[in-house]
This record gives sequence, structure tokens and C-alpha cells, in this order.
Amino acid sequence: MNSETAQVMEPEAEYAQALEDGRIECRLCPHHCVMIEGKSGRCHVRGVRGGRLRALGYGALSAVHVDPVEKKPLYHFLPGEPVFSIGAWGCNFACAFCQNWEISQQFPPNVSSRTTPAAVVANAQASGCRMIAYTYNEPLTGFEFVRDCARLARQAGLKNVLVTNGYVEEDPAAELLPLLDALNVDVKSMEDTFYRQQCHATLEPVLRFCRQARTAGCHLELTNLVIPGLNDRPELFDRLADWVAETLGPKTPLHLSAYHPDFRTSEPPTPIGTLIDAQARCRAKLSYVYVGNVASDQGHDTICPDCGATLVTRSGYRTKMTGIRSGACAGCKRAVDLVLFAGTKHLS
Repeated sequence: MNSETAQVMEPEAEYAQALEDGRIECRLCPHHCVMIEGKSGRCHVRGVRGGRLRALGYGALSAVHVDPVEKKPLYHFLPGEPVFSIGAWGCNFACAFCQNWEISQQFPPNVSSRTTPAAVVANAQASGCRMIAYTYNEPLTGFEFVRDCARLARQAGLKNVLVTNGYVEEDPAAELLPLLDALNVDVKSMEDTFYRQQCHATLEPVLRFCRQARTAGCHLELTNLVIPGLNDRPELFDRLADWVAETLGPKTPLHLSAYHPDFRTSEPPTPIGTLIDAQARCRAKLSYVYVGNVASDQGHDTICPDCGATLVTRSGYRTKMTGIRSGACAGCKRAVDLVLFAGTKHLS
């Protein structure tokens, strides 16, 4: 690849500041990595080349799939819909328990092919999907590509979904959020110590991004990966539920997800009993709390907060809206707290 081609494929990254000593500071996320020529930041996909900070991962995809939207997980946004899902490389966290470490903790030195935002949108349309999800790795490290795809998708009438750790500065978030329709943000713990020791990051920027997404009017759901011995103390679930209820609202869906040993961790998988107990604690403050990433028939259905009727049943990723009529609970007529496509069929 010649240098001119490389610059086209690795466009100049935004939210960068040149320093007096020739180094460049990246201001996309709170790490504010400072780099010299030839080096990359913590995320592996933003680095200095030719005296400019470049988006090294632009258009380099690690995975493309059509998934059920419930896999993101999003349970209250267009239930049962397929979503065209793309993943890239890199992450600005370094979690020892990462479940996608093969793509999040590296960037291939030689990328054989790249795609364009126009191709992503065209492929999404060809697949029959009405939305695109930016997922699998940490999408925000590829900010420019996600934004460019989201703009074209919005113009084409497609929905945009982001699955993220939420570790981004306010200005880039303010640029991207108006292009997004739904987000799932991973709140890993309500302890800053956990973030510092386990993720090499901090908690407050994540909470700030959640508040910013809510203010921007995006549909928002949260996930908490429950890891035995690290973030599964009852008081942490209480603290999380209190914060969500008071800051984001009690109708905000919360997913309590099971961990399994991976990457650099050997803690045993999360017991289903831990998740069920945590679900009960969080339901004292929140209307919708789900159990995920486990083979269980418990904790997946959406229940009407007023009358207790089942609105949506889920078995694995199979979804049926069994108790909804014209956007309301078929039992008590309460308006449902779900985003639905116009003309969605509701099954009896």
C-alpha cells in the first residue's frame, strides 16, 4: 500500500490536539492518550502516522452478522426484529474478563480489506434489516466510521443501534447521539475501584454518557455483567438500581448478564441464583429487570408493571408479543414501554 492510499483508508481522526513537543493528544475518550509518530493509543486503532492522528481501523470489520435485536441486548426496542450487526477492532478498556478479547484487545497489523459506510448501508438493506448495530468490539473507538455509517443509514431510513461501554468525551458523544436511535450501555460496576482495577478506566464518564444519552432522547438500556467475587455484592445491585431509578428513570430496562471464564480470568461462571436474587433486588426500584446469557426460562419475559400480565415472552432469542394490543397492555390498557414499528403485529 502506498502512503497516499494508506491516508485514504486511514483518514485523519477527529478530536485530536497537536502538542508543542510534536506529540498528539487524542481527545475522543477520557484516557486522552498522548502519542508520538508510529505509536497507537490504548484502543489500538487510533495512532499517529505521518504527523497526524489517524483512524487506523476505519472500515476494517472483524465481524458481520444478522442478529436478533434481543442479542444486543435490547428488549424494549423493536422486539423480534433482525438487526444488521457489524464489529470492528479495538477497545479503550483492558478488562481481564473480556468476552470478546480476540477482537477488542488488538488490531491486525495487516488489514486485507476494508469497507465503506455506503457498502454497510447497502448490505444492511439487502439483508432485509431495518436497522444497523455497531457492536462486538467497542464501536466508539472507531468513532468516525460509526458516525459516517449512521449518517447514511439515517438518510436511508434505517435505525442505528450502539452497543458500548460508554467511555467517551462529551463533545464526540454530542455529535453522535443525534444519529442514534437506541443504545445498550455496559455499566460494569457502581464502584470506581472496580473500573480502575479491572478495566483500567473510571466510572464517572460512563455514568455521564448514560445521562447524556437520556437527555438526547435515545432509547437506552443498560447491561451489568455479573462476575462472582468482583461485582456481585448485594449492595452494588442496590446502588445500581437506585442510580438508574433516580437518574435515568425506573422504566429504564436493566439486563443482568452472566459471566463465563475467558481471556485472563478463571472465576467460575455466574450462578443463576445470583442473577435471580439480584433481579429481585433491582425490581424493588426498577420496572424492567432481565436475566441474560444463561440457559434458563426465568427472567426473560416483559411483564406489565401495573397488572402483572405478560406482554412479551422470550425463549432464547425467539420473541412473541403476546399481551399487547394497539401499543397497550391487553389486560389493563396501560401504554407499553416499548418502541415498536408502525404496523407491528401483536399476537394473542
